Amino acid sequence: MKITGIVTTLNEARNIEDCVRSLQRVCDEVVVTDSYSTDNTVELAQKAGAKVFLHEYIGDGLQKNLALPNASNDWVLSIDADERLSDELVAAIQQIDFEHTPWDGFALRRRNLVGDRWIKCCRWYPDYLVRLFNKRKLQFAELKQHAYVPTQNTQELKADLIHYRYRNYDELFAKPERNYSTRGAKILFLKGKKANAFSPFFHGCAAFFVNYFIRGGILGGVDGYVLSKSIAHNSFLKYAKLLEYQRDPSVRDREDWSSVW
Repeated sequence: MKITGIVTTLNEARNIEDCVRSLQRVCDEVVVTDSYSTDNTVELAQKAGAKVFLHEYIGDGLQKNLALPNASNDWVLSIDADERLSDELVAAIQQIDFEHTPWDGFALRRRNLVGDRWIKCCRWYPDYLVRLFNKRKLQFAELKQHAYVPTQNTQELKADLIHYRYRNYDELFAKPERNYSTRGAKILFLKGKKANAFSPFFHGCAAFFVNYFIRGGILGGVDGYVLSKSIAHNSFLKYAKLLEYQRDPSVRDREDWSSVW
């Protein structure tokens, strides 16, 4: 049975060639949905053998689902540009009898890295996600943030998808601050959620406590502590920005609400 690999991209010139080649280990076709990259992502993807389609970014799950009509095969394997198939995952996929399997999809065990360090605490491992599925049976939930494929009638594969999540501690803090906290604050504001002066402190402290003490960050040494701090920092900023939107019209008016996603 043939498989189509699907990837969504925006300025992923650093990653896209290795991503396409990784998918080609098990896929006979790779489809890239690009959000009008300003670097040479599209050129590099095409050079590596991928089919590229352009579409403005409309949100995580919605964007990923755009690739499904362009996939020639029923079975698709969705990964991000900074993810790679491990040797064990390649072998596990090659052993699946897709024509006779009773499952509609398979959850891959994602191995998240900071630099080259495998982070196992704070629920970063095992991080099971349905990424291999029959598009006639399943698709990504149409969410604009943190989209997922439903897990009904799916099976876990005991093999790792390697995720080069952050190159260093700088990215660990900079990416959530730049992308996630502002996006999260805008989503909350548009939903009519309210914050008060205590909200940023409460959510920030709660996030640190849960991740460091309950989800095992304390067992992860310096990496566990830094990761817990980063998650807490992101949570604090999200609610601080929500509060700012509520009480300062000048800040709110300067935001581009058409590009929340």
